[in-house]
Amino acid sequence: MTGIQIVLRTLHDGERALERELLAAADRHRVEHEFHHVARDIARWSHEHAERIAHAAEPHDLHLPGPTDQPEAAPPMATVREPLGRTLGRQPNPGLLLLRDLRDLHLAATENSLSWEMLAQVAQAAGDAELLDLAAACHPRTLRQLRWTNTMIKTLSPQLLASL
Repeated sequence: MTGIQIVLRTLHDGERALERELLAAADRHRVEHEFHHVARDIARWSHEHAERIAHAAEPHDLHLPGPTDQPEAAPPMATVREPLGRTLGRQPNPGLLLLRDLRDLHLAATENSLSWEMLAQVAQAAGDAELLDLAAACHPRTLRQLRWTNTMIKTLSPQLLASL
């Protein structure tokens, strides 16, 4: 496997994972309307990125699955664990869960941002204008995902953590 193939596969898997995590977090925090709607909106960016990466990988003899129209559901244990925990009287603090989700989303977006940077560098070194254009088109959206999670963490952390 070439370096370009490795970066394309890593980035494709990362964008698909970020889309799933954003949609799952949006569902978990439905009552936080702003979070819910923005998370769903920016999940679409990751969906589009994965689609564009799969298309760009074909000339590099790399066949990546396109994003699914219906993102994978949450793992079965996760769907059972939360209601079971509530039934047993162990209800996690929703604010802390939101902060944990934001932290995880931020880390996933950071990983993707680094992969976009690596793709741009290897594309430039290889003189591959198509991959360079792909990175130039998609990386700014990933940076916006990062800024959004960072802003939400900065806004919510003081209030949520000081109230514990």
